[in-house]
Amino acid sequence: MGTSLEDRPRYTNSTTFETFPFPEGLTPADTAHQRTEVVVGGALIPAGLSELNQPPAPGESARAAIKIVAISIAQAAKRLNDLRENWLNPPEWTERLPEVVPLGMTTSPYPDRVVPKLGFEKDLAQRTLTKLYNQRPAWLQAAHEALDQAVASAYGWTDYNTAMPDEEVLKRLLALNLARSKP
Repeated sequence: MGTSLEDRPRYTNSTTFETFPFPEGLTPADTAHQRTEVVVGGALIPAGLSELNQPPAPGESARAAIKIVAISIAQAAKRLNDLRENWLNPPEWTERLPEVVPLGMTTSPYPDRVVPKLGFEKDLAQRTLTKLYNQRPAWLQAAHEALDQAVASAYGWTDYNTAMPDEEVLKRLLALNLARSKP
């Protein structure tokens, strides 16, 4: 079920099922606050899982497992993002300039600006995500596979492998959505 905008369908979360349901034990409320914490390697996970650094209380072992899975996904996602960023903006071709600091703030909430070094403007203009994904180098494929594996583990899919057909993945996600939508 969905809604339409003019003559085309659109996603509306109030009328459409969750395309990717949260892994068991994690709810949208666990991430709704949009606060994060940094874990080893600089990856970010939802804040509020930090209390899981303590020994789990009775019945809390499932939440501790969720934090481990969240860290695994976050680290794989950060690795993929770092690899893409290094390809898109090689340090030898670019420099990072701090963004402006808005009045009343001591630091900028914005990411640094990436600008080409003199002589690399044309080279850098050729580095786009479209070109990267059209080339699909082995390191990019491996990073995506690592992220896919981390996500599959979050769903408890111990039999997942990168050769699993998309139809099987979609069938499993639909089954999760249907199971969770029942009262």
